[in-house]
Amino acid sequence: MSTAQKLWDDVDAYFTSLLAPADEVLTETLRDSEAAGLPPINVAPNQGKLLQLFARIQGARRILEIGTLGGYSTIWLGRALPADGRLITLEYDAKHAEVARRNLSRAGLDKITEVRVGPALESLPKLAEERQDPFDLVFIDADKANNVHYVEWAVKLTRPGSLIVVDNVVRGGRVTDADSDDPSVRGTRAALELIANHPKLAGTAVQTVGSKGHDGFALARVVD
Repeated sequence: MSTAQKLWDDVDAYFTSLLAPADEVLTETLRDSEAAGLPPINVAPNQGKLLQLFARIQGARRILEIGTLGGYSTIWLGRALPADGRLITLEYDAKHAEVARRNLSRAGLDKITEVRVGPALESLPKLAEERQDPFDLVFIDADKANNVHYVEWAVKLTRPGSLIVVDNVVRGGRVTDADSDDPSVRGTRAALELIANHPKLAGTAVQTVGSKGHDGFALARVVD
């Protein structure tokens, strides 16, 4: 481990212990996800708390998450919703979805959350066909190659004032490589360019360091 990474880990540990301490539900969610063989790519605790604050600042009643994994970020977001709120989360892998459902049930969020299984680019058009109320917040944390398509759908499924968050946009710094043949880099760059040029979006991106290494997220507000 590099000296820089150790410092980042120490700072994250301090922030987390002070501002986003673990509880039994969150700890068991990570433990069960690991036991089920899910990849350890959950958001960090302080990042989960940031998502929760975004949702509360929004006064969100309806949240869409693209990429569930074991439901760790889903729990952070779901805890920001009112009793009559709704969170729909899309997960490609049926095994991951089952782990997430168990974790959401343990968290007492099974009544206001729904895990839909299948490719998100098939689930998103179905959501549009259902003509549900628009989402107040969309969190995108799935396969990066399709980020641009997820942002496009997020715009369609939201309203002026809604917030769109795209995770993992730095790609270890490789996002600056315009000639990259990495689908994740190309998809992320396309999503950022869409945010920059879309007439209905005002956004920015922030790079971060921490227990997840060198990373960052994009934030976009849907405008009228």
